[in-house]
Amino acid sequence: MADKKIKKQTKKISEEGEVEDQRSHKGTQPSPTENVRRCPSCKSLDIIFDNERGEYICNSCGLVIEENIVDSGPEWRAFDSDQRNARARTGAPIKYTKPNRGLVTEIDMYNKDIRGTKLPSKRQAQLYRMRKWHKRASIANSSERNYLVALPELNRVASYLGLPDNIREQAALLYRQCVKNNLIRGRPIETVVNAALYATCRSAGMPRTLDEISSISNVPKKEVGRTYRVITHELGLKIPLTDPSAYVPRYIAALKLSGDAQEKASVLLKQAMKKGLVSGRSPTGVSAAAVYIAGALVGERRTQKEVADVAGVTEVTIRNRYRELKKELELDVNL
Repeated sequence: MADKKIKKQTKKISEEGEVEDQRSHKGTQPSPTENVRRCPSCKSLDIIFDNERGEYICNSCGLVIEENIVDSGPEWRAFDSDQRNARARTGAPIKYTKPNRGLVTEIDMYNKDIRGTKLPSKRQAQLYRMRKWHKRASIANSSERNYLVALPELNRVASYLGLPDNIREQAALLYRQCVKNNLIRGRPIETVVNAALYATCRSAGMPRTLDEISSISNVPKKEVGRTYRVITHELGLKIPLTDPSAYVPRYIAALKLSGDAQEKASVLLKQAMKKGLVSGRSPTGVSAAAVYIAGALVGERRTQKEVADVAGVTEVTIRNRYRELKKELELDVNL
């Protein structure tokens, strides 16, 4: 009886091992298409892939399950990331901040061959003519000439504002949509560029004030605001309201306050938003007042003039918002 029991357990273990081997073998081979789970002839799970013929074959009965499979992978092999990057032939990604989206060839100005030897004067004159006509031929229409002026200006303003690359790409794409919808006609290029940047910053939750953009670009604030309203209306953009909390980190960093002050200012703004103290008021003024109060509560007081200079508002605005927050939130603070 004991020998029979041992034989049964041994048989059970061997069957489980075979099933496990089949599963592990199946995992190491490329799996067939989703509708083919096993061999339709012998019901085996032992299916292999022939790379040379492009076929799925049953390793038990030899049935060709699928043939003429297209290999979508590269024709070269790489054994580490450096080899993979060196052998890959894909170019740089498309960039909307480039006038030709980055898909353009360029004849450099070095006038040297591949070995670094300077070219003869006759060859240099030929390259000069080629370079000149190549530059002329790369501009096909008025839109591309427009991009040559607008996109460098967009990069300049964005760099002064400290905006990341993804914001610049979104702003450049929005500007291209304005050009396609003829919203640029009758308006200065710089005005539409600044309006696109302002709309993109607000959409991405990284707001910049009209005063900041106007001071950098030397475009009147009213013109940028008017163009912004035209863009949002014509393109159907849904720009969310500016959250005053988005200004807090910038003001805290400029005033050199601690993290406790930033946390306290965020809490004050949340309470103010719940009571509706933000609606109908400038978010920069409310945010500046919250930072002013938070600095005093944590023992890092700053004067109203210092906060006003950082926020770009007047001291009167800070005093008015301070009185409102103190009264409605019942704050025990005397400044």
